[in-house]
Amino acid sequence: MLNLIIIGLCVIGAYIFFRILVPIVVVGGNQIAILERRYFGKTMTDGHVIAVGNEIGVQARILGPGLYFLNPIVYSLRKSAFTVIAEDEIGIIEAVDGRSIPQGHIFAKVVDNHNAFQDGEAFLLGGGEKGPQVEVIPPGTYRLNPVLFKLTIAKAIEIPPGKIGIITALDGAPITSGRLLARHVEGHNNFENGQAFLSHGGQRGPQIDVLMPGAYRINTALFKIEIHPATIIPVANIGLVTALDGAPLPDNEFVAKKVENHMDYQNASMFLEAGGQRGPQLEVLKPGTYYINPSMFNITLEQITEVQRGQVAVIVSNIGAEPPVDIASLAATEHVAGQERYVVSAGYRGIQQNVMGPGRYYLNLCAEIAYIIDTTNIIINWATEDQHPLFKPLQVISKDGFMIEIAMKVIIRVRPDQAPYMVAKIGSIDNLVQHVIQPTVASSLRNQASETSAMSFMLDRQVEQKKVEERARIELEKYHVECVSVLICQINLPQELMDTQTQRIIAREQMEMYKAEGYAEEQRATMEKKRAQADMQPKLVDAEIGVQIATQAKLKTVISAEAESESKRLISEGEAAGIRVQGEAEAARILAIGQSTAESYDLQNKAIGGHGVTAIEIAKQIAIGNVKITPDFLVQGSDATGGLVSAYLAQLVSHSTQTPDQP
Repeated sequence: MLNLIIIGLCVIGAYIFFRILVPIVVVGGNQIAILERRYFGKTMTDGHVIAVGNEIGVQARILGPGLYFLNPIVYSLRKSAFTVIAEDEIGIIEAVDGRSIPQGHIFAKVVDNHNAFQDGEAFLLGGGEKGPQVEVIPPGTYRLNPVLFKLTIAKAIEIPPGKIGIITALDGAPITSGRLLARHVEGHNNFENGQAFLSHGGQRGPQIDVLMPGAYRINTALFKIEIHPATIIPVANIGLVTALDGAPLPDNEFVAKKVENHMDYQNASMFLEAGGQRGPQLEVLKPGTYYINPSMFNITLEQITEVQRGQVAVIVSNIGAEPPVDIASLAATEHVAGQERYVVSAGYRGIQQNVMGPGRYYLNLCAEIAYIIDTTNIIINWATEDQHPLFKPLQVISKDGFMIEIAMKVIIRVRPDQAPYMVAKIGSIDNLVQHVIQPTVASSLRNQASETSAMSFMLDRQVEQKKVEERARIELEKYHVECVSVLICQINLPQELMDTQTQRIIAREQMEMYKAEGYAEEQRATMEKKRAQADMQPKLVDAEIGVQIATQAKLKTVISAEAESESKRLISEGEAAGIRVQGEAEAARILAIGQSTAESYDLQNKAIGGHGVTAIEIAKQIAIGNVKITPDFLVQGSDATGGLVSAYLAQLVSHSTQTPDQP
């Protein structure tokens, strides 16, 4: 089969016609053909570059796939591929020809029946305007005339989870005077329908609406999109909201009034329609994720207000009605910058009479200020040993001129019902400590020390402590604070004064020690004696029993001895009588012998003399062996024999003349 056509030639009158063979135009399955009419047509209207109908020039109409019988003398053509837009893409169109865009607009209006810009002739004949188009082409395959329509393929908008899309319109009506953001309009389907946005009065500039997480086919030439993080309020935090647009705040207000139905500030248009005011907002954001337009609301993170056990929160409200002049609680006042802040009941502006107990509170710190007050015992230290003493030890001068260093503690307590009045009076515990307790205690101790000696001050420590406590209690009652106790922990005197006192005490103690030791020794001796008596008690008992036994034995012995003695006496008397008789007989005999001997010596003495008698006796004694023959002493003389005898006799005489007791 030949893909040819026949062009014939004939002559009619003055005209000559001929015919020739030319190929049939074949447009493939994925192609289009762009035609250009060269002859036999009308001239295009001025200002246009694309021909419509039988106008000479590049035609707005294209040929799709198929066989076409075209006169090559009249038309020339060129082929182009289909336009393919992927699933995650969009096509943004700019028309090269058409009517002029009205003054004040940037984008062309939307016309109907052009079949997604595939029918260029219908686009032009329907009043399509030259320039960037509002409509976009969704994913798909299209037969677009690349001469009439300039195509830009862009990625579809995807907002990830935890993000929001902030929109800025590049075309539309001007923003209302006095407004920061463009007003909300309906029907634009999250800005995917740009024509609905413009036709419904959409305003150019930053938009009040935002895009939630998801995929969107938005004309990025009409709408500029910025992706921002969503507002996330962590646990144990709150979000303080400040509106950047809305009605102005009244002069005497610090926080905007509360409005409803704005979905935690996620629907900014409802916020404005409900009369929302610019500035700090009363409502806060609790922990969570919020899709809030940051161009409309500024979010600041703050810690939640947490009141621990043993604490209360005194609330100072910046909102509410002004308290009446005759309010009952005007007794406690605080003057700040020329204004009086009163302890008031709920609903009034000022220090709230009702406190908040332990717990967690989502408190708006712009509207309400919380003063956390400890209601348990608070210890204030003047010390050096503590890790974090509040003050250094106090130094005072005694009456006798010594420097005294005092370490002490003051224990105070604020009752929960009195906490608002304390805050009204002094502001905080720190102010109370710095401006009341410290000066009061220091002044009291200085005055007391100046009235007594250093040693007396230390010895009368309990009295001095009580004086300070009394003065502190009276002073703290003015500030609705209870003084639990004042404790003087340590008094340091100069070392030289302490040395003399120490020596005096040591001497006194030594004396007492010696007395005690003496008494202890006495007691010990007494104890030892008693212990020895106790130890000897068994022996004493044995001895006592032995004495009794011995007494009985003695009695028995005495009786026996007396009997035996009597018996022996009688025997002895008998024997004595016999002996006496014998003695008398022997005496008589000896007497008789003596007398006889005496008479004999007397007669011998008379006969031979005394020396002769002595010589005779010596001779007798020598004869019986009672006298030594060998002399103990040798006496020499002229007559040896005579000298020996004389010496011996002299010794004998000497012995005879000695008394019996002499040696």
